[in-house]
Amino acid sequence: MSSQIENEPNHESNLYIESDGHKAALRAIQYMKDHLDEEITSEQLAAHVGYSPYHFTRVFKRATGISPRHYLTALRMESGKELLLKEPSLMTKVMLSIGFRSAGSFTTRFKEHVGVSPKRFHGSARSLLTYMNQYKEQEVELEQPQIVEHSLSTGTVTCHIGAPTSFRGIIFVGLFPRPIPNQRPIAGTALNRGRHSYTFTGVPSGSYYAMAVSIPWSLNPKDYFVLDHCLRGMYEEIVHVSDNSEHTLTLSMRERQETDPPIIVNLPQLLFEHTSSNRAK
Repeated sequence: MSSQIENEPNHESNLYIESDGHKAALRAIQYMKDHLDEEITSEQLAAHVGYSPYHFTRVFKRATGISPRHYLTALRMESGKELLLKEPSLMTKVMLSIGFRSAGSFTTRFKEHVGVSPKRFHGSARSLLTYMNQYKEQEVELEQPQIVEHSLSTGTVTCHIGAPTSFRGIIFVGLFPRPIPNQRPIAGTALNRGRHSYTFTGVPSGSYYAMAVSIPWSLNPKDYFVLDHCLRGMYEEIVHVSDNSEHTLTLSMRERQETDPPIIVNLPQLLFEHTSSNRAK
């Protein structure tokens, strides 16, 4: 979900920088993927692509929307999720294969970004698969958007999702504090049965990134937790919410691009927690 890049005055120079920087970012991303089990620094990545550390960080953020450090963490969490689904009993092997030497730091970082501990993640995968698939036949019941911060603001954000008419599955849409969905959204919801729009009310004042991902129905747990195959969309501008502000956004869905960071927050778990909370009220 790379953020939109503004053109610089020198158009020809900018095209060269973008082309060269994009290729450098791709080489750096591939290096990260090939060395997830090692210590990797931005200086190493810069040297690998032949840039100075400052210039490398700049062009990498232009290409991906986030810093090399955040991208590397996202890759590690995505790989960790996939391995936990395959080898849940080999926690130490999983931890070491993505560059962690301490079980405590792995658990803390995984829970921070994915939303649950590694043990709970692999332990709940099957039950969440069943939970998700019940919505093939019934609408998701969300009385209010998921708000994880409290505020007196009454900002409103309406999101229209430009998904293909042939799509069959569930669409998650949310407002995130960073240009990567690596933590719970400030406000989020799920849409199914052909619904492609939602209005968030009572959104706290702040600046957010509106992002969406469409997940097709599946009988394979991986398809709901490792979302590299899913269409995604990100509104091209930061959404600034203030008291009584109103925003209407259109998020066009597309295939994942090579520079897009992984979607690592556990979306099925967030939906389960929110619908369970609503039913308990």
